[in-house]
Amino acid sequence: MTVPSISDPQILTVSQLSNAIKLCLENSFPLVWLQGEISNFKPNSSGHIYFSLKDANAQISAVMFRGDAATMKLMPKEGSQVIVRGEINVYPISGKYQIIVREMRLVGIGELLLKLEELKIKLNKMGYFRKERKRPLPAFPKRIGVVTSPTGAVIQDILNILTRRNSGVHLILNPVKVQGEGAAQEIAQAINDFNKHDLVDVLIIGRGGGSIEDLWAFNEEIVAEAIFNSRIPTVCAVGHETDHSIAEYVADVRAPTPSAAAEIVVAEKVQQLNHLQQMLKRMQQTVMQLIRHDKQRLAGIMRHPAIQSPYTLLGPWIQQTDQYRQGIDEAMLQRLSRQRMLLTAKKQTLMSLNPLMRLSHYKEKLATLSKGIERQARRKMSDVKLLLKHLKDSLDAVNPKNVLTKGYCILFSEKDHSAITSVHSVEENQKVQIQLSDGSLAATINKIMPK
Repeated sequence: MTVPSISDPQILTVSQLSNAIKLCLENSFPLVWLQGEISNFKPNSSGHIYFSLKDANAQISAVMFRGDAATMKLMPKEGSQVIVRGEINVYPISGKYQIIVREMRLVGIGELLLKLEELKIKLNKMGYFRKERKRPLPAFPKRIGVVTSPTGAVIQDILNILTRRNSGVHLILNPVKVQGEGAAQEIAQAINDFNKHDLVDVLIIGRGGGSIEDLWAFNEEIVAEAIFNSRIPTVCAVGHETDHSIAEYVADVRAPTPSAAAEIVVAEKVQQLNHLQQMLKRMQQTVMQLIRHDKQRLAGIMRHPAIQSPYTLLGPWIQQTDQYRQGIDEAMLQRLSRQRMLLTAKKQTLMSLNPLMRLSHYKEKLATLSKGIERQARRKMSDVKLLLKHLKDSLDAVNPKNVLTKGYCILFSEKDHSAITSVHSVEENQKVQIQLSDGSLAATINKIMPK
């Protein structure tokens, strides 16, 4: 399409002009790379992203469609510096030109954050952040290892905490660089050395605050691997409380600050000491209370009448002695009486040995026994008759046939011929047998009416 000159009477429509500009721009800039700051960042629910790229003097509208936006590992935000690759496009409806972004990369801090996010995903897949692998800290560590700078405030803060706590532990510092080139390698080597020689019971790894670039050594994979492979439990405190590093995610315990790390390491021991001091105080109070109680009890005992007069204590023993003496006297009198009775009996026995006396005695005894036997035989015969009559009456009373003659009946199950004693042991339409005094009847249960 050609653009008409001033002398040419041809007049273009707005659409023709917009399409001409669209073809001109899109053909001239099929692929461009742009660097700028994101503004007016508006993610759409459809998945497309609309924003502007600007620098100090100009800005351009941009759109990144859902398919390309889904490939980004880290979503940018307002104010992010980015480099984008895309094509220039004219949107005829609004008459604006824009860039359709196919690829976006973060610049500076953004690149570091993207690298950090990629490493987090990698280590998470490898299981470095699993909670079940994290170990508890020793309750009473005797040796504490510290991996940090020897000149920073961190080591001084840790020493101040341990001194104030009066923990009595032995501190071993492995000095390292905590930022700059080679810092990550030194930190990892220090952790490995502590494990290789089994020098301490727990490790504190950390440094003070700073920018993300200053703290970057603690985001290196080599440091994360050394902490993950450490046999010694680790506490990591990097930067301030709001700072987070990969080393802290991998460590067994994360502390908000290095000072807090020292507090955590000796916390159990301090708690136990406080607990023991409280127990000691309670024991002293208990002992003093027992002493006061026993003093009051002893004073009460001293005021008791039993202590004031010896006869109060000896009186029962004196009375018991008198009772024993009286009992002995009575026993001797009873024994003498029995001996006299025994002598009298012996005398009578000798007299009974006279043959005439014995014959007379046996005659009397025989007559008495004869009468007694007759009486017992008559009494026995009467008792047996009464017993037989009673048994007969009892049998007649429990004879089912006698009961049936009075209008009663017995209901039997036709299945197993067992007696039915409850409405709950039969069902409707069940066949039963009714026993009467002069025969039996067959019947069917039509209705059950529980009480």
